[in-house]
Amino acid sequence: MTANPGSDRLDALLAQVLASVGGEDARVRELVGGLVAHLHAFVRESRPTEAEWLRAVDFLVRVGQTCTETRNEFILLSDMLGVTSAVDEVNHTGPPTMTPSSVEGPFHSPAPPRPMGAWIAEGPERHRGEPAVVHGRVTDCDGNPLAGAVLDVWQSNDTGLYDSQDAEQPDGNLRALLTTGDDGAYWFRTVKPSSYPVPTDGPVGELLRAIGRHPMRPAHVHIKVQAAGHRPLTTHIFVAGDPYLGSDAAFAVKDALVTDFLPSAGARFGMDGPFLAAEFDIRLVEEGDPR
Repeated sequence: MTANPGSDRLDALLAQVLASVGGEDARVRELVGGLVAHLHAFVRESRPTEAEWLRAVDFLVRVGQTCTETRNEFILLSDMLGVTSAVDEVNHTGPPTMTPSSVEGPFHSPAPPRPMGAWIAEGPERHRGEPAVVHGRVTDCDGNPLAGAVLDVWQSNDTGLYDSQDAEQPDGNLRALLTTGDDGAYWFRTVKPSSYPVPTDGPVGELLRAIGRHPMRPAHVHIKVQAAGHRPLTTHIFVAGDPYLGSDAAFAVKDALVTDFLPSAGARFGMDGPFLAAEFDIRLVEEGDPR
């Protein structure tokens, strides 16, 4: 008697599907074949009912329908399942001195070019939030400064909202493109970001509630950095002491990215009162670095 009824037919079905995966691109064949094998293994192990399968298909359809020019629900789904962080992990190895990468998240959009040291907070949070200066240097992994490095910065405001979510914020608020000089230094003036919930009004929010998870991300600043001859980097600056550092809904926190926002005062950085200062140096990996 067969131990698992239908097992032979499932084996035959999988073999038939895998045999149909062709095309000229070997990598496409590898990826599609691997995905098919894992999906069939999931069905064999979990044995979903037809109603459950249709509900899953409907969920994915609604994820796609929720996407807009300023919101990518599929990226959010990938983030919430830890897949984005897993892809990040397998793609960004290097010497121990490099700055760790992290996920981009669903809120990146084109940023306005700004002069070094600019105030990037232009909305009501400029007068409401806690003033902060983020500064550091962009170097290679041996500490040599990188001139002409371009930093793409974006963050939420003091209430946890990005400009694309908040009608009170002007377009491009809390975003900036900055270019380093010969010393590789960068700095900008802003307000301290806040921890915030990812959007839960769509199908990903339904999933989080169904599996009993909170939607909170710890406070952070996003930075993408590009410099000639070096691997591009996308990373976070996480605010030390945030209560959600140990349970980030996107599984993106790395210890080396947690940064103190320290009380400061005086005319340093052109500030005219108390502010928080966060120093975060960025070390990029040279293209072709064997480490």
